[in-house]
Formats: sequence, structure tokens, C-alpha cells
Amino acid sequence: MEKRIRNILDKIPKVEEGKRVVLGIDGLSRSGKTTLVKEIKQHFHKPVCIFHIDDYIVERKKRYNTGYEEWYEYYSLQWDVGELAKSLFTQLKEAETLQLLTYEDDADSHTLQNVILPNTCLIIIEGVFLQRKEWRDFFDSIIYIDSSRENRFNRESDVTRNNIGKFERRYWKAEEHYMKTVSPIEKADFVMRN
Repeated sequence: MEKRIRNILDKIPKVEEGKRVVLGIDGLSRSGKTTLVKEIKQHFHKPVCIFHIDDYIVERKKRYNTGYEEWYEYYSLQWDVGELAKSLFTQLKEAETLQLLTYEDDADSHTLQNVILPNTCLIIIEGVFLQRKEWRDFFDSIIYIDSSRENRFNRESDVTRNNIGKFERRYWKAEEHYMKTVSPIEKADFVMRN
């Protein structure tokens, strides 16, 4: 096991028998969150349950062409923040089964997903904007992956990079808002540079 992943595993709170630990992997788009989650799961010695916050976005009509600026749609309307707090976050420590509406991109609709949670496990929630005030207190620990805009943009496909206007209007302004109003680097328990 490489030193970097060993160092990260050392930062995760101990998962005691009969307990669940909720770990957030926060970071902006293309910072390496999903890759880190796979590495943690591969090397962690107890059950791991993974939730990708993008699996719970709302339908397009609720997050595009709403009359708000595009950055606001992405930051504030992409998820039903309050509903996720109720159906996902508040249930993580006690519920045996979660019933979650999971977004299906092709159909632009939701299907009901039943997720069984072991009594003893590390629960990892991975996604952008995890430290917003409505969700932050549900985490036992948060790792923030800090990656420059240039590095993250270079990880996008050629087709996606050709639509830089959408990044300027939607994604980058929302990211700037998050960094300015939430200060996720300062609030994270551990910061990883990527």
C-alpha cells in the first residue's frame, strides 16, 4: 500500500463493532473524489457503503432554465438539499434500510432504491458542496481534495472542454460561491492535494 493512502486511512475515525462512521469526500468537480473512494474501499478492513451525491440530483426541469443564474441553479437547485438531509443524512447512523430516489440520467427520472446498511460500517459520501450548512453536521469526518481549476479542467473530455462558456457561467461561479461562503478547505478535517 502506498504511503499516501496509508496516511489517509490513518485519518479516518476508527469504526468500532456495532457502529457506523460517516466520512465525507468533498472536492470540486474532477478533483479525484471517486478515485480516492475506490482506494479507501480497497484497503479498508471493515464493510464500506458508498453514496455518490450526484446519484440524487433532481430532474432537469428543476435545475435548468429556471429563471435563476446558471451558477445558482447548480449550487442551490441541483439537489433537493432538505429532502436529502431527511431521507439520507439523518438516517445514516440508525436506519437498517434507506429508501432513496436515485436519478436516472437517460430517462431524466427517479427510481426508488433500497439500501441495506450493515450495523458496522464506514459510510462514505462523495460529492461536491458536501460541507454546506444543511449537511455538514452529519459527518464524523471530512476529507477535502484540493485540486487547481486548471488540473480539474484538463481532466474533462475534449468535447466538454470545448463548452467553456458553461463552465464560466455555471460550474466555476458556483464553485467560487462555495469556496467563499463555506470555506471547505479550512473546515475539512483533512486536506489532500491532487
